[in-house]
Amino acid sequence: MLVLGWWLLPITIFHLAPLYLDAVSWRELFPASGRPGLLDFVWMRWIRESVSSLLPVAGVGGDAVGARLAHQRGVPGAQAAASMVVDITVGAATQVVFVVAGVILLAAGASGKVTVATAWALLAGAAVFAAAIGAFVLVQHNNMFGLFLGVAHRLAPKNWVSGFAGRADAIDDAVVATYRRRSALSRSSLLRLTGLGVGAGEIWLTTLLLSKPLSLTDSFVLESLGSGVRAAAFMVPGGWGAQEGGLVLFGALFGLPADLALAVALTKRVRELALGVPGLAVWQWLEGRRWLSRRADKARSAPQ
Repeated sequence: MLVLGWWLLPITIFHLAPLYLDAVSWRELFPASGRPGLLDFVWMRWIRESVSSLLPVAGVGGDAVGARLAHQRGVPGAQAAASMVVDITVGAATQVVFVVAGVILLAAGASGKVTVATAWALLAGAAVFAAAIGAFVLVQHNNMFGLFLGVAHRLAPKNWVSGFAGRADAIDDAVVATYRRRSALSRSSLLRLTGLGVGAGEIWLTTLLLSKPLSLTDSFVLESLGSGVRAAAFMVPGGWGAQEGGLVLFGALFGLPADLALAVALTKRVRELALGVPGLAVWQWLEGRRWLSRRADKARSAPQ
């Protein structure tokens, strides 16, 4: 890490490229009329990623924050929630494709039994995740929020959930409408997959600056497998330990010493902190300003 020194800055800046592609991918899921501008999606995506990376929110808290931010930018609440549900699905589906592509490249250059066994195990895991995603999509097309509301009615007092019935139906309709826009969905998926591929450049750049350069292909494989492990460990806050262990484990397949593989993992953590802490600060500033504005409005409207 000391060898990298100030080179951590360009490595961090490089991450803005996949972040931008993710933002554009998310934007494609909104109807063209009335959606916020591209720069709005970039900073909203930045805050989404900051929350998901640094807070113990099981990987989805940032998505809830993203839907809220989109609604605050003028997007109807149902459309904001629906776009987030579909965006999560697109992200999970493209992640599976990304991992499978990495496994295929790993198997193509495999020469040992351990590598082949690892590839088969990863393919089996990807198949399980693909089936889970398929089931998730099926539920989304069958009134998912309506089902959640039905469960809530049985578990919570009726006066707590009575106002959500119409909203649940509206969100379900918006989700189905989003899936019907096939061309936008295809563009969103392609952009997200491209962002995942571009993200492999971070590993390539880091190992290059550590004077132990991996090829672009090996960097792609290592990024795909490492990100797959982190995605599978979504319940672990920030994927702490899972990402580091995955990179050390899979880095060994390419002859990357454990200390260098751990340096690559820690470089990713430095980047998350460098971008995430300011992102959390901006989010809190936005929410604080909004809270103060509501408080001032209540004070003005209160009887004198």
